[in-house]
Amino acid sequence: MKNMSRIALLIAAIAAVLPAHRVAAQAVPSPQDIITVGTASGSSVVDVPVYIRDTSGSPLGLDQPPGSRIQSYSIKVDYAPTTAVQSITFSRAGITSGLTPTFEVTPSSPGSVSLLDQFPEATNLIPFTLDAIPPGNQIGVLHVTIAPGTLPGTVINFTLDAALTQLSDEGGSPTTLETTGNARLLLVNGSLTVTAAPAVPDAIPTLGTWALLLLAATLAVIALRVRL
Repeated sequence: MKNMSRIALLIAAIAAVLPAHRVAAQAVPSPQDIITVGTASGSSVVDVPVYIRDTSGSPLGLDQPPGSRIQSYSIKVDYAPTTAVQSITFSRAGITSGLTPTFEVTPSSPGSVSLLDQFPEATNLIPFTLDAIPPGNQIGVLHVTIAPGTLPGTVINFTLDAALTQLSDEGGSPTTLETTGNARLLLVNGSLTVTAAPAVPDAIPTLGTWALLLLAATLAVIALRVRL
């Protein structure tokens, strides 16, 4: 009976431990590729880098078979406050600057700007460094012109739109698509700190009444001399 009691206690102890192991195993996150908007500071025109980190073990990457490489991305960046931004563009840079995309658009609207690129893997493989030191490889740049009169210390926040930012292979296969929704993609937001107020353009000076009369008289004299 004592042996039976010991066996029963042992089985109960094992049963209590097994669920904990299962929960711990489920809590281990899968490898994620990462898109990062950098941080910068400046007073007039500032370039803010955008990066992608190719992480080993994720569905897309250089460690995956051909056809499952990061060859396409859609990146939408929202920025605020909009009053601090006079203009902004989003273009390729870094390891994608010398590549030729099969498709590229850069839509924008008040408060947001996007970059969508697709590259043919056979001829324009994006040369990521697998497991590069974060934030990874630069693939784009936000070219920001700060609005005149913006106060020093103003922080312009850049937030990646989780619904419209994603990575995919050349063909956009849903099998390897990486989004925040399927937990295959991690987004890191950035910012720009204004260090000094951008110069306000000088106003065009206006001429007073006497100055206008003097200018008219001078022009009349010049015209008379030309006729003579």
